[in-house]
Amino acid sequence: MHLRFSQDIESLLKRLSDEPLTIAAILKETSERGFCLVIALLVIPFLFPLPPGLTGIPGTGCVILGTQMALGKRSPWLPKKVAQFRFPTAIARQLLKNIKRVTRILEKITRPRLGRIASNPHIWQFNGLCITWLAILLIAPIPFTNPFPTIGILLLAVAMLESDGLLMCVAYGLTALITAICAIVVYLLWRAPDLINQWL
Repeated sequence: MHLRFSQDIESLLKRLSDEPLTIAAILKETSERGFCLVIALLVIPFLFPLPPGLTGIPGTGCVILGTQMALGKRSPWLPKKVAQFRFPTAIARQLLKNIKRVTRILEKITRPRLGRIASNPHIWQFNGLCITWLAILLIAPIPFTNPFPTIGILLLAVAMLESDGLLMCVAYGLTALITAICAIVVYLLWRAPDLINQWL
């Protein structure tokens, strides 16, 4: 099975040969699918090493888009600074190729399922709430945790793109687990001075 998400990626790779890739261009290319596709594209860089300074705007974009979804919006809007954020061509091409590798894995586990859940407008808003929360955890200065919220956001975005209600339910459980992991890390960091003193 070929994901619609991977077909969108193929289209964007072809466009890269003609012009630089901006978030605004992606939104224009994907119309109403832009919410989920752009969120996935914004979050995937956190799975791979990137030059310093390229993660702040993508993370902020995820928070903004997730908040709009939680409010029930269907047409995405981004501030001009975020919308005009331009991935350097070489990095964008490598990023999209990495995404293609990720989608090969996703193609094995996702398909349209549990349609009542996937098409429910309230679920759309709940997904937006989960994405917003995970994006906040993603950009929060919590060491060693970036991959966890990244995976949660990516699963939710792809589940919505492919109308996979079962994968959404898996992502909800993962969101709860990620929240617990981040809370434990924060707690351990907070207690670290006391624990070190006790050991010494």
